[in-house]
Amino acid sequence: MYSEDRKFDIKLRPAEVDDLQKIIDLDTLVSGIEKKTYWEDRFDRLKSADSSHLIVAGSLDPKSPDEILGFIVGEVRAWEFGSRPCGWIFAIGVSPDYRVRGIGEKLFDAICESCKKDGANSIRTMIARRDQLNMSFFRAQGMMGGPFIELEKSLR
Repeated sequence: MYSEDRKFDIKLRPAEVDDLQKIIDLDTLVSGIEKKTYWEDRFDRLKSADSSHLIVAGSLDPKSPDEILGFIVGEVRAWEFGSRPCGWIFAIGVSPDYRVRGIGEKLFDAICESCKKDGANSIRTMIARRDQLNMSFFRAQGMMGGPFIELEKSLR
């Protein structure tokens, strides 16, 4: 349980075009990899797909009202290999300065609700086995191994 002084109010909202560079910068900080093309593609998909979601956690601090503290991106997909409509989380990130304050949980709950409104009955994600930070986070949200197995073949 977190003490009340560690929690604070944030504003969750759909990402806007003006947020693109802030999200790229935060994702680069969190993941260590700059993925500008990926995020530009995600924003393009938001314009054309009703079931695609990119939610940001903004600061309510009047000193930094445009600050992005976290983000989550996903969409509802269906029918690949017999899968019923299901929400997929593609990425989540919270500024290291604001972790362990409930922001990730609020973002997770928001995307679950958005996917549920789009007809999904479950939510999925895929993470590296050695990614203990995200593994711990998603398990704490009640996620566990699902009905599909990832298969991979090297193309080198």
